[in-house]
Amino acid sequence: MDLLRHPELADRLAAAHALGTLRGGARRRFESLARHDPRLRALALIWQERIAAMTELQPQEGPGPNVWKRIEIELQRERAGRDRPALQRAAAAADAGWLARWGWPGAALAGGVATLAAIAVSVQLASSLQDSEGALARAQAERAAAGLQNAQLVSQLGATPQIRYVAVLQDDRSAPAVLVTFDVRSSTLTLRRVGDFREGAERSLQLWALPATGGPRSLGVLGEGGVVRLGAEEQAVREVPTLAISLEPKGGVPSERGPTGPVLFKGALLPTS
Repeated sequence: MDLLRHPELADRLAAAHALGTLRGGARRRFESLARHDPRLRALALIWQERIAAMTELQPQEGPGPNVWKRIEIELQRERAGRDRPALQRAAAAADAGWLARWGWPGAALAGGVATLAAIAVSVQLASSLQDSEGALARAQAERAAAGLQNAQLVSQLGATPQIRYVAVLQDDRSAPAVLVTFDVRSSTLTLRRVGDFREGAERSLQLWALPATGGPRSLGVLGEGGVVRLGAEEQAVREVPTLAISLEPKGGVPSERGPTGPVLFKGALLPTS
C-alpha cells in the first residue's frame, strides 16, 4: 500500500509513531515502509520535532501555594459561624444565672463577659474577612497572571512554523543526514542534522538548489550547530525539485561557480500538501 496516496492516513501514522502509540505489527510495517521512502521518513521526523517543541509551550507548574491558605480561611469562617450562636447562648445563660445569684452587680459582670465574648467573635470574623479579602486579591492576581500566560501561549502558537516543503537529504547509502523544512510564514529554510557527519575545521557544508533547468544555485552555508536557518523566497523554493549539500572550503564558494567539492547529500524537495 502506498501510504502517500493517502496523505491524511500517512500523517496520522507518523504522528502515532512519534507519540509511541503506534505499536506491534503496525509500527514495524510503518518503519519498514519509511526505510524505503524518504517522504515517510520526513513525516516521522517532522512529527518528532513538533512533539518535542510542545513541551516548550507549556511550563511545568504545581498547585499554587495559596490553595491551602484559602481552604484554611473557609474553615475558619465556618467555625466562626458555628461558634457565634453557641457563644451568644452561653452568655445569655450566664447572664440569667448570675443575675439570679448576684443581682445587679452580677448582671453587670455577666454583661461584661458577654460583651468580651462578642468582641472576640467580632475580632475573629474581622480577621477572617481580611484573610478572605487578601485571598480574593491573590486570586485576582493569579487570574491576571494566567491571562498573561495564555496570551503568551497564543502568541507562541501564532509563531509556530507553517511547513510547506520538506526534504530528507541522504548520503550514497540512503542514510538520512539532514532534514530540510521550509516555513512559508517566515520564508525560512531550516536544516536539522540527523546524521553523525561532521565537517573538519577547515571545511564547510554548502546547500545547493538543483533546478530543473540551469545550473546549481547556492542557498547558503551551514554552520557547525545542529540547526541552521536560511532565508529564502517561496517562489525560489517552489521551483526547486532537488536539494544537495557539498563539502567546500571554509565559508563556501560563490554561487556562480557551483559546487567545487564532492556532493555528500542529496534529496527531493516535496510539498507537504
